[in-house]
Amino acid sequence: MGEKQIRFGIIGCAQIARKVSRAINLAVNSTLYAIGSRSIEKAKKFAIENGLSDSVKIYGSYDEVLDDPYVDAVCMPLPTSLHVQWAVSAAKKKKHLLLEKPTALDTADLDQILEACKSNGVQFMDGTMWVHHPRTAKIKEMLSDNELFGKLKSIHTTSTFYETDEFLENNIRVKPDLDALGALGDVGWYCIGAILWATNNQLPKTVTALPALTRNQAGVILACGCSFNWVGEEEEDEVATFYCSFLSNVSMDLSIYGTNGTIHVKDFIIPYQENSASFDYTSGAKFTELHLGWNVKPNKVEVASEVPQETVMVQDFARLVGNIKNHGGSPDDKWPEISRKIQLVMDAVNKSIDLGFKPVDL
Repeated sequence: MGEKQIRFGIIGCAQIARKVSRAINLAVNSTLYAIGSRSIEKAKKFAIENGLSDSVKIYGSYDEVLDDPYVDAVCMPLPTSLHVQWAVSAAKKKKHLLLEKPTALDTADLDQILEACKSNGVQFMDGTMWVHHPRTAKIKEMLSDNELFGKLKSIHTTSTFYETDEFLENNIRVKPDLDALGALGDVGWYCIGAILWATNNQLPKTVTALPALTRNQAGVILACGCSFNWVGEEEEDEVATFYCSFLSNVSMDLSIYGTNGTIHVKDFIIPYQENSASFDYTSGAKFTELHLGWNVKPNKVEVASEVPQETVMVQDFARLVGNIKNHGGSPDDKWPEISRKIQLVMDAVNKSIDLGFKPVDL
């Protein structure tokens, strides 16, 4: 174990913890040091099933992970209803926090977490992986090219998957006492985050939920959509829409439209493959004579990734933690600000739904 490696603890043995533990083991600047569950039996089972090294500490409670002085940072794939309790506790014990999304049930809850992180000098980041993929930086580069793309005008994104009756009845993501935000929190988080990312994290002026809403008997959202608008100057108004669902075939679409170009991504959340990801762009498109076709075809851009995007996320987070731990640096405020804006918009979507799909100003 290198002295410079960041020692991670994982709190909770949810399915996503398997992916995160693998990512930590693949990261050059990180090591998985401890895993904690509500029972030692469950933690041991997780370690065996995921082939964890014998050097990884196995704990039968979350507190034991947080009390371990050798743990630098914690990943927290817990139900959203438990985030405030355990995230605040982690921050108070000086553990840097990589928190699963959605970060909280509402902005008031998230603010408690962020204040605890700030007052204890620990780094916060949510577990959104796609923003760390090198493809994402390449798309942003092209969006910033005024000649290639022009001015941003519209965005549309989806995040959906079709689940079994077992999932819709028993999964924590449809239980009001565990993850009350349902599909809006689980997959809508990606849609809102992508829209804000494309607009350089500018909050929309107005949020209006769409009437195509599905809830389960407990009132948890299974499918919903929303529209956003930004009122700018000099006719630079922008609009965006999203749809998220547990009731539709898998989709992870992101389409961004400018005055001179269009970008389409079909797998923006989880790339089709780990080592490479692509997107299509069209620039300067016009109709041919008599509108019999187009003058250009979409161009495909392929972007290689040396490691999976979740490993890039862990490495990015560990680099920030290392700067604080080893060089006396300060936490990077960029990441909590991004999460808080997504949470604010999510609150507005919920409010619009509660108001009967009326516009909500931000």
